[in-house]
Amino acid sequence: MRVVVLCSSPYSETGCAVAARLAQAGYAPVGALTLPSWDRSTLLRKVGQRGLRDSLNYAVKKLAPGTASKRTRVLNPYLEKWLRRGDEVFRELRDVARAYGFPVVTCGDQNSSGALSQMKKWSPDLAIFSGGNILREQILKIPRVGVLNSHLALLPEIRGMSSPEWSLLSGVPIGITIHRMDSGLDTGPILLRREFTAAGECESLTDLRNRMIAEGIELIAEAVSGLDRGTLSTVPQAEHETDRQFFVMHERLKAAATRRLKKSQLNSVAGKCDG
Repeated sequence: MRVVVLCSSPYSETGCAVAARLAQAGYAPVGALTLPSWDRSTLLRKVGQRGLRDSLNYAVKKLAPGTASKRTRVLNPYLEKWLRRGDEVFRELRDVARAYGFPVVTCGDQNSSGALSQMKKWSPDLAIFSGGNILREQILKIPRVGVLNSHLALLPEIRGMSSPEWSLLSGVPIGITIHRMDSGLDTGPILLRREFTAAGECESLTDLRNRMIAEGIELIAEAVSGLDRGTLSTVPQAEHETDRQFFVMHERLKAAATRRLKKSQLNSVAGKCDG
Protein backbone atom coordinates (compact mmCIF):
# COMPACT_ATOMS: atom_id res chain seq x y z
CA MET A 1 0.00 0.00 0.00
CA ARG A 2 1.67 3.22 -1.21
CA VAL A 3 0.63 6.04 1.13
CA VAL A 4 1.12 9.81 0.90
CA VAL A 5 0.51 12.23 3.78
CA LEU A 6 -0.96 15.68 3.12
CA CYS A 7 -0.03 18.18 5.81
CA SER A 8 -0.90 21.79 6.71
CA SER A 9 2.63 22.69 7.85
CA PRO A 10 6.02 20.99 8.23
CA TYR A 11 5.70 21.80 11.95
CA SER A 12 2.24 20.24 12.39
CA GLU A 13 2.39 17.79 15.28
CA THR A 14 -0.64 15.99 13.91
CA GLY A 15 0.95 15.59 10.47
CA CYS A 16 4.21 14.37 12.01
CA ALA A 17 2.36 11.91 14.25
CA VAL A 18 0.31 10.57 11.32
CA ALA A 19 3.44 9.92 9.26
CA ALA A 20 5.29 8.34 12.19
CA ARG A 21 2.33 6.15 13.23
CA LEU A 22 1.90 4.85 9.68
CA ALA A 23 5.61 4.09 9.43
CA GLN A 24 5.52 2.23 12.74
CA ALA A 25 2.55 0.22 11.45
CA GLY A 26 4.53 -0.84 8.38
CA TYR A 27 3.16 1.81 6.01
CA ALA A 28 5.98 4.35 5.79
CA PRO A 29 4.80 7.11 3.44
CA VAL A 30 6.24 7.23 -0.07
CA GLY A 31 6.08 11.00 0.31
CA ALA A 32 4.58 13.92 2.21
CA LEU A 33 3.12 17.04 0.63
CA THR A 34 3.00 20.01 3.01
CA LEU A 35 2.00 23.64 2.90
CA PRO A 36 4.56 26.23 4.10
CA SER A 37 4.95 27.02 7.79
CA TRP A 38 2.96 30.25 7.54
CA ASP A 39 0.19 29.40 5.10
CA ARG A 40 -2.48 32.12 5.34
CA SER A 41 -5.56 29.89 4.99
CA THR A 42 -4.26 27.47 7.64
CA LEU A 43 -3.48 30.31 10.05
CA LEU A 44 -6.94 31.82 9.65
CA ARG A 45 -8.57 28.44 10.26
CA LYS A 46 -6.48 27.82 13.38
CA VAL A 47 -7.26 31.28 14.73
CA GLY A 48 -10.93 30.54 14.20
CA GLN A 49 -10.67 27.24 16.06
CA ARG A 50 -8.30 28.19 18.88
CA GLY A 51 -8.68 31.97 19.15
CA LEU A 52 -5.93 34.51 18.46
CA ARG A 53 -4.13 34.21 21.80
CA ASP A 54 -3.95 30.41 21.84
CA SER A 55 -2.88 30.33 18.19
CA LEU A 56 -0.02 32.77 18.83
CA ASN A 57 1.09 30.84 21.91
CA TYR A 58 1.10 27.61 19.90
CA ALA A 59 3.16 29.16 17.10
CA VAL A 60 5.71 30.66 19.49
CA LYS A 61 6.17 27.44 21.45
CA LYS A 62 6.41 25.35 18.30
CA LEU A 63 8.72 27.48 16.19
CA ALA A 64 10.90 29.32 18.71
CA PRO A 65 14.13 27.38 19.33
CA GLY A 66 14.40 28.43 22.99
CA THR A 67 16.33 26.47 25.59
CA ALA A 68 13.57 24.17 26.79
CA SER A 69 14.07 20.43 26.68
CA LYS A 70 12.83 18.54 23.66
CA ARG A 71 10.16 16.85 25.74
CA THR A 72 8.38 20.16 26.36
CA ARG A 73 8.04 20.74 22.62
CA VAL A 74 5.31 18.10 22.32
CA LEU A 75 2.29 20.32 22.77
CA ASN A 76 -0.25 17.51 22.44
CA PRO A 77 1.01 15.02 25.06
CA TYR A 78 -1.09 12.18 23.59
CA LEU A 79 1.05 12.26 20.44
CA GLU A 80 4.37 11.85 22.23
CA LYS A 81 4.31 8.06 21.88
CA TRP A 82 4.74 8.55 18.12
CA LEU A 83 6.78 11.75 18.12
CA ARG A 84 9.48 10.42 20.43
CA ARG A 85 12.08 7.98 19.10
CA GLY A 86 14.60 7.17 21.77
CA ASP A 87 16.08 10.47 22.94
CA GLU A 88 14.89 12.27 19.82
CA VAL A 89 11.63 14.17 19.40
CA PHE A 90 10.27 14.69 15.91
CA ARG A 91 9.89 18.48 15.84
CA GLU A 92 9.02 18.74 12.14
CA LEU A 93 8.01 16.55 9.23
CA ARG A 94 11.55 16.33 7.87
CA ASP A 95 12.68 14.75 11.14
CA VAL A 96 10.15 11.97 10.58
CA ALA A 97 11.17 11.72 6.93
CA ARG A 98 14.84 11.25 7.81
CA ALA A 99 13.98 8.56 10.33
CA TYR A 100 11.74 6.55 7.99
CA GLY A 101 13.19 7.39 4.57
CA PHE A 102 10.63 9.35 2.59
CA PRO A 103 10.72 12.71 0.79
CA VAL A 104 8.91 15.89 1.89
CA VAL A 105 7.79 18.39 -0.73
CA THR A 106 6.48 21.88 0.14
CA CYS A 107 3.83 23.48 -2.06
CA GLY A 108 1.90 26.74 -1.84
CA ASP A 109 -1.39 25.03 -2.67
CA GLN A 110 -2.21 21.33 -2.50
CA ASN A 111 -4.44 21.79 -5.56
CA SER A 112 -1.74 23.46 -7.69
CA SER A 113 -0.36 21.97 -10.89
CA GLY A 114 2.95 21.33 -9.12
CA ALA A 115 1.26 19.45 -6.31
CA LEU A 116 -0.76 17.39 -8.77
CA SER A 117 2.37 16.56 -10.74
CA GLN A 118 4.21 15.46 -7.60
CA MET A 119 1.31 13.29 -6.45
CA LYS A 120 1.22 11.57 -9.83
CA LYS A 121 4.96 10.87 -9.60
CA TRP A 122 4.46 9.18 -6.23
CA SER A 123 1.51 7.19 -7.67
CA PRO A 124 -0.10 6.54 -4.28
CA ASP A 125 -2.75 3.97 -3.53
CA LEU A 126 -3.95 6.12 -0.67
CA ALA A 127 -3.47 9.61 0.73
CA ILE A 128 -4.04 10.70 4.33
CA PHE A 129 -5.24 14.26 4.87
CA SER A 130 -3.92 15.73 8.12
CA GLY A 131 -4.63 19.34 7.21
CA GLY A 132 -4.30 21.95 4.47
CA ASN A 133 -6.42 23.26 1.63
CA ILE A 134 -9.95 22.27 0.71
CA LEU A 135 -9.09 19.57 -1.81
CA ARG A 136 -10.51 19.67 -5.32
CA GLU A 137 -11.57 16.76 -7.47
CA GLN A 138 -8.31 16.68 -9.47
CA ILE A 139 -6.20 15.71 -6.47
CA LEU A 140 -8.86 13.59 -4.75
CA LYS A 141 -8.95 11.19 -7.67
CA ILE A 142 -5.18 10.65 -7.99
CA PRO A 143 -4.79 8.04 -5.20
CA ARG A 144 -6.20 4.71 -6.39
CA VAL A 145 -8.20 4.09 -3.20
CA GLY A 146 -8.81 7.73 -2.30
CA VAL A 147 -7.95 10.34 0.34
CA LEU A 148 -8.81 9.55 3.97
CA ASN A 149 -9.66 12.06 6.68
CA SER A 150 -10.15 11.73 10.43
CA HIS A 151 -13.17 13.84 11.38
CA LEU A 152 -13.56 14.60 15.10
CA ALA A 153 -17.30 13.91 15.21
CA LEU A 154 -19.83 11.33 14.12
CA LEU A 155 -20.92 11.71 10.51
CA PRO A 156 -23.34 12.63 9.09
CA GLU A 157 -24.69 14.29 12.26
CA ILE A 158 -21.88 16.85 12.78
CA ARG A 159 -20.10 18.23 9.71
CA GLY A 160 -17.70 21.14 9.51
CA MET A 161 -15.55 22.89 12.11
CA SER A 162 -15.40 22.93 15.94
CA SER A 163 -16.98 19.48 15.74
CA PRO A 164 -16.29 18.21 19.29
CA GLU A 165 -17.80 21.39 20.73
CA TRP A 166 -20.84 21.23 18.45
CA SER A 167 -21.32 17.58 19.40
CA LEU A 168 -21.51 18.61 23.07
CA LEU A 169 -23.97 21.42 22.39
CA SER A 170 -26.14 19.41 20.00
CA GLY A 171 -26.50 16.41 22.29
CA VAL A 172 -24.84 14.13 19.72
CA PRO A 173 -22.48 11.49 21.14
CA ILE A 174 -18.86 12.56 20.82
CA GLY A 175 -17.10 10.42 18.28
CA ILE A 176 -14.62 10.07 15.42
CA THR A 177 -15.27 9.17 11.80
CA ILE A 178 -12.70 7.99 9.26
CA HIS A 179 -14.08 8.74 5.83
CA ARG A 180 -12.97 8.99 2.23
CA MET A 181 -13.00 12.59 1.08
CA ASP A 182 -15.09 13.72 -1.86
CA SER A 183 -15.95 17.10 -3.37
CA GLY A 184 -18.47 17.85 -0.58
CA LEU A 185 -17.70 18.91 2.97
CA ASP A 186 -17.40 15.82 5.19
CA THR A 187 -19.83 13.97 2.91
CA GLY A 188 -17.66 11.11 1.67
CA PRO A 189 -18.26 7.42 2.40
CA ILE A 190 -17.33 6.06 5.83
CA LEU A 191 -14.76 3.43 6.78
CA LEU A 192 -14.85 3.63 10.59
CA ARG A 193 -17.26 5.38 12.94
CA ARG A 194 -16.56 5.16 16.68
CA GLU A 195 -17.92 6.88 19.75
CA PHE A 196 -15.27 8.48 21.97
CA THR A 197 -15.90 7.19 25.47
CA ALA A 198 -13.21 9.07 27.42
CA ALA A 199 -14.83 12.53 27.35
CA GLY A 200 -15.61 12.28 31.07
CA GLU A 201 -11.87 12.10 31.77
CA CYS A 202 -11.00 15.28 29.83
CA GLU A 203 -10.03 18.37 31.78
CA SER A 204 -10.93 20.91 29.09
CA LEU A 205 -12.03 21.29 25.49
CA THR A 206 -8.36 21.42 24.48
CA ASP A 207 -7.71 18.18 26.34
CA LEU A 208 -10.75 16.62 24.68
CA ARG A 209 -9.58 17.65 21.21
CA ASN A 210 -6.01 16.48 21.86
CA ARG A 211 -7.19 13.05 22.98
CA MET A 212 -9.53 12.77 20.01
CA ILE A 213 -6.75 13.70 17.57
CA ALA A 214 -4.62 10.87 18.98
CA GLU A 215 -7.50 8.40 18.81
CA GLY A 216 -8.19 9.51 15.24
CA ILE A 217 -4.60 8.73 14.25
CA GLU A 218 -4.96 5.22 15.67
CA LEU A 219 -8.13 4.77 13.64
CA ILE A 220 -6.35 6.02 10.50
CA ALA A 221 -3.70 3.33 10.99
CA GLU A 222 -6.46 0.76 11.50
CA ALA A 223 -8.22 1.91 8.34
CA VAL A 224 -5.06 1.76 6.23
CA SER A 225 -4.34 -1.77 7.45
CA GLY A 226 -7.93 -2.86 6.81
CA LEU A 227 -7.92 -1.47 3.28
CA ASP A 228 -4.57 -3.08 2.54
CA ARG A 229 -5.79 -6.49 3.74
CA GLY A 230 -9.15 -6.18 2.07
CA THR A 231 -11.04 -6.50 5.36
CA LEU A 232 -12.48 -2.98 5.32
CA SER A 233 -14.63 -1.16 2.80
CA THR A 234 -16.49 2.14 2.62
CA VAL A 235 -20.22 2.61 3.11
CA PRO A 236 -22.16 5.71 1.97
CA GLN A 237 -23.20 8.13 4.67
CA ALA A 238 -26.74 7.60 5.84
CA GLU A 239 -29.24 10.37 5.23
CA HIS A 240 -29.73 12.61 8.23
CA GLU A 241 -32.89 14.54 9.04
CA THR A 242 -30.96 17.77 9.69
CA ASP A 243 -28.22 17.80 7.06
CA ARG A 244 -26.27 20.92 8.01
CA GLN A 245 -22.74 22.21 8.31
CA PHE A 246 -21.32 23.67 11.52
CA PHE A 247 -18.88 26.59 11.53
CA VAL A 248 -16.40 28.15 13.98
CA MET A 249 -17.97 28.47 17.39
CA HIS A 250 -18.42 31.79 19.24
CA GLU A 251 -16.66 32.11 22.60
CA ARG A 252 -19.98 32.15 24.48
CA LEU A 253 -20.97 28.87 22.87
CA LYS A 254 -17.54 27.43 23.68
CA ALA A 255 -18.18 28.33 27.32
CA ALA A 256 -21.50 26.49 27.13
CA ALA A 257 -19.76 23.49 25.57
CA THR A 258 -17.22 23.57 28.41
CA ARG A 259 -20.07 23.41 30.92
CA ARG A 260 -21.49 20.39 29.10
CA LEU A 261 -18.06 18.73 29.24
CA LYS A 262 -17.77 19.39 32.97
CA LYS A 263 -21.22 17.90 33.44
CA SER A 264 -20.09 14.75 31.65
CA GLN A 265 -17.09 14.64 34.02
CA LEU A 266 -19.40 14.76 37.02
CA ASN A 267 -21.59 12.04 35.53
CA SER A 268 -18.50 9.91 34.87
CA VAL A 269 -17.31 10.29 38.48
CA ALA A 270 -20.81 9.53 39.82
CA GLY A 271 -20.97 6.43 37.64
CA LYS A 272 -17.65 5.17 38.99
CA CYS A 273 -18.80 5.77 42.57
CA ASP A 274 -22.05 3.89 41.96
CA GLY A 275 -20.08 1.02 40.47
